[in-house]
Amino acid sequence: MPKIRILIVDDSVVIRRMLSDCLAGDPDLEVVGTAADGKIALAKLTQVNPDIVTLDMEMPEMDGLQTLAALRKTHPKLPVIMFSTLTERGAGATFDALALGANDYVTKPANVGSVTAAVQRIRDDLVPKIKGLCRKPADITSCPLIRTPAASTPVRTPSLASAGAATGALSAVVIGVSTGGPNALAEMLPGLAANFPVPVLIVQHMPTLFTRLLADRISAVSGLRAREGEAGAIIRPGEAWVAPGGSHMEVEQAADGVKLRIHDGPPENSCRPAVDVLFRSVAKVFGNRTLAVILTGMGQDGLIGCQWIREAGGKVIAQDEASSVVWGMPGAVAQAGLAEKVLPLRDIATEINQRVLAGNASRPFLKAS
Repeated sequence: MPKIRILIVDDSVVIRRMLSDCLAGDPDLEVVGTAADGKIALAKLTQVNPDIVTLDMEMPEMDGLQTLAALRKTHPKLPVIMFSTLTERGAGATFDALALGANDYVTKPANVGSVTAAVQRIRDDLVPKIKGLCRKPADITSCPLIRTPAASTPVRTPSLASAGAATGALSAVVIGVSTGGPNALAEMLPGLAANFPVPVLIVQHMPTLFTRLLADRISAVSGLRAREGEAGAIIRPGEAWVAPGGSHMEVEQAADGVKLRIHDGPPENSCRPAVDVLFRSVAKVFGNRTLAVILTGMGQDGLIGCQWIREAGGKVIAQDEASSVVWGMPGAVAQAGLAEKVLPLRDIATEINQRVLAGNASRPFLKAS
């Protein structure tokens, strides 16, 4: 298999060297060029013919956003990973880059203690994303099933399943998404019906700061009131809750309604927040009144959670390969036979509306039994 060819664009000599060192040790990767600014990078594209570009955000001459906009005019399909700072400004600029067509991002390590630790952090974050964006879907989804002790044995919940069987009503829509997620959510969520009759719970693999901005942008483009998850918050119809970066989000039944639980439990599938954690709790609380949606993303997070939801009588929809940036998460669910439907992104909101509105046309939001 040919090596993945990478062009590194960053105005810092130290960062260019660090990235080159991170990637050089992997036998599947090859750094074919570096550039100190956007103008040099654009000139080098035809010279080195990379398979993927890592692009710094803040550079002289042409910054990352300007470079990305110009690159997309000549190379609309070339994968681009932004390399941004973990700050409010950096997070905002990253969202702008994703809207302009960047495929993914990696945050620069901060306060990790040593250069060695920084290099390892970049390697752990960057290398899988490069391979995920450049390898064929079969290479991504053919890996063995990942199991975690807490989620390895789905259980049936007949009391919950029977509670909603008579009405067919749904009580929650849960969404798991990763690579390509912000743009997928921005395209899909505005298509949900006005006065959406159930809450929407979202796990998007993102660090702190980013998830709050994601919630703000969801509120801006859709009819949902979106917020970052807060411990003890009661979930209500028409609201969207985004799992906060660095923490897991679950639901739990309380005397006054269904509440969010936010905690820093161990990562699952190397993720925190993890889709499996939310989905497992939703299966226990809402049972067959759950509709799960798995969108574009690398890896298999959400696979075991979908098993729990199906065992509890809930339904699952997965995004199709053609419209996914990476068909890892939805591909794993589809190939496991857990998805009732595998749909293009453009059709998923319509499918959600049909399922939610049909069962909830004459009923208010259902609390868990």
